[in-house]
Amino acid sequence: MEELAKRHCAPCHGGTPRLTGASLTWLASQLGSGWQLEGESKLRRTIRFPDFATALAFVNAVGAIAEAEGHHPDLLLAWGKVEISIWTHAIDGLSESDFILAAKIDTIPLPASPSAG
Repeated sequence: MEELAKRHCAPCHGGTPRLTGASLTWLASQLGSGWQLEGESKLRRTIRFPDFATALAFVNAVGAIAEAEGHHPDLLLAWGKVEISIWTHAIDGLSESDFILAAKIDTIPLPASPSAG
């Protein structure tokens, strides 16, 4: 995860091939716990928080990283929970940048004992 988190997302304009098979499995293994591959098309993670304010602060931290990287996840904020979906829209699948973004999100400190679902 540390190596991925040190890298930067690269813009994708549709010419980049989607990642498949062993490449996806290997990159997913480099991420923190809680990330799930949805087929070969998306990365998802749900994190639980003790309240709305803490979940909102986490979403804001994710937003700052997304803006800095120019790569934006879909975020669902609810009381005590944040759901993250990441994929490269231009190729309607997963690219290396998706895993880089997930690894950067994993560097955000979480409150004591949130649960990943």
